[in-house]
Parts: sequence; C-alpha cells; structure tokens
Amino acid sequence: MPIAHVSARRRALLIGSGALLAAPRIASANWPDRPIRLVIPFGGGGQTDIVSRVTAEALAQRLGQPVLPDNRPGGAGNTAAEAVARAPADGYTVLVATLGTNSGLNALLYRNLGYDSARDFTPVGMFCTTSNLLIVHNSVPGRNFTEVVDWIRANPGKFNFASAGVGAITHLIMEDVGARLNLDMVHVPYRQTTNAMTDLIAGRVQARCLGLPEGEALRRTESVRAVAVTTPGPRPEWPGVPPMSETIPGFEASSYFGLAVPARTPPEVIARLNAALQDALADERVRAAYARVGADPADPQPPEVFAARARREGERWATLIRRLNLVAE
Repeated sequence: MPIAHVSARRRALLIGSGALLAAPRIASANWPDRPIRLVIPFGGGGQTDIVSRVTAEALAQRLGQPVLPDNRPGGAGNTAAEAVARAPADGYTVLVATLGTNSGLNALLYRNLGYDSARDFTPVGMFCTTSNLLIVHNSVPGRNFTEVVDWIRANPGKFNFASAGVGAITHLIMEDVGARLNLDMVHVPYRQTTNAMTDLIAGRVQARCLGLPEGEALRRTESVRAVAVTTPGPRPEWPGVPPMSETIPGFEASSYFGLAVPARTPPEVIARLNAALQDALADERVRAAYARVGADPADPQPPEVFAARARREGERWATLIRRLNLVAE
C-alpha cells in the first residue's frame, strides 16, 4: 500500500520506527560527544592501572573528550569484564583487555562467569606489553635467582609468594617456574595489589612477581630486592638483575594490555577508537611515556592483529592451567 494512503496514525508509527533504526548510526557518526569510561580490571597502583592511565590521557587528547579511568578490581578481572559486557554497545564503555579477561583463561579458572570473552567483546587494539620482576624480601637468603631457587628447594613449603589473584599473569608465571624447577611454593592471592605490596615490604609474604611498571615503586626499598626478570635477556633499567632464562633456558613471559568494547559496538566507532590508538602509538612522546613507567609500547596495529596475539597467549597459558588443574575458588 503506498504510504500516501496509510492512515495518519500508521504513518506516524512508520516514521517513528525509521527514526529508531537510524538512531544508532546517527549516534555513532557523532561519537564521541561525551566522556568515555575506561574500565580497568585491577585496583589502583598496579601495573594495569599505571599503563591504562597513560593510555587514557593519550586517547583523550585525540578524541576530544575525557577518557575517565574506572578501577573495578575483583576476580582476576572478572568484575570489570562482566560490567563492560553488560554495558551499552555505544563506544562509551571500554575495557582494558588483559590475558585473563580476553584470552579465555578466566573461563578455565572460574565457574559460572558472567561473560564470554569471545562472544561478548570485540577487540580494538593492543597498546603495550610489560615484562615482570621477581622481588624477594631480604629475609630470603641468596644473592641471585639461582641461589633463591636453591633455598626454596631446600625448604619445601616455606616460601610464600603474593599475586594479584588466581590466574593473574604473575601467579601463572610463578606456577610455571615452580613446575619447571619442581619447587614447593605457597601461593597467597590478593584482591588489592597495594595490600600485597605492603605485606611484601613488611616480610609477611616473602616474594612477589610483578610487572616492571609496578616494580619501579620498589627500586629504592631497602627491605626487598629484585632477583630476576622474565625477559629473554637483561633489562637495561634493572642492571645486575639476571633473566630467569639463565636458570630456566628459554623462559620468557610478558603481559599484554589492550582495548576491547562490548560486542555489537558500531564498526565506525571501533575504527575511530583504533585510529586514535594507532595515532597515539606512533607518537614518540606517548611511547616515551610508556617507557618511563617500564612498559614496552606496542606497534600501531589493526584489531585483528591484537586478536591473534590474545589467542596465542591464551593457548600458551591454558596448557599450564590444564596441566596443573588450577581452579579459582
């Protein structure tokens, strides 16, 4: 029936329905026209928080709107990931994607997750990676990593290490080290990284594996010392600290950090956000800002490259989780 012959009420309904269908595209064309929330899946002061705030500032300069960091710690990133998965798919809620939340590892560790990383998120891009340090309290004897390992082996069950939670990369690294060297160690998970840091400095826990950005805060702390890095070779900013590969041939471990948005976010919004991220990563001032906090900036890349990296990392650590039958309570 030609629209000219449709009743006035029916015509109004048709016009209204067309406006509703067009609304998301009109909104995405104007994106962003208000502040963006960057949800950080760990608490303040940790390496995820540190590198995410560098990213938030760089994106805000390029998008012309504030990018507001929103720390949502809990469940090795699950609290934040579930919140973003349920958020409107309009580009105004963005997740800092990590190994646990976006490589499928938390699905192996936790029962009844409130999100599916493959189904509920669309990757945008990676912004940096970080290597890790093993810090021990001075109550643990040994001048270097090899001597610390010898002490752990001679004192089974007496070496306890802190982490940001079951399944966090710093936990998995220590489990991998323990499995490769047949060490009996005690894991002490923390919800707040600041509490883990306080207990390490006080000697209530004997060690912690943590990212280089977070390790900067301990550089001049007299009660602890760095004994190893997880890079293939030494790190210039930590002279005299040997790589774990000197004791465990071929060992290397790093964390990735990227951006992800709720599935069904308009493609043009994802493209705009990725373009802003790529522009930031091509800026030497931004790259220097990452380097100052101990992070390695990623090269500018499209979303599919980041997605491939997330899959590879997931496959590596999933093998360890299954082999050791790790489960988060």
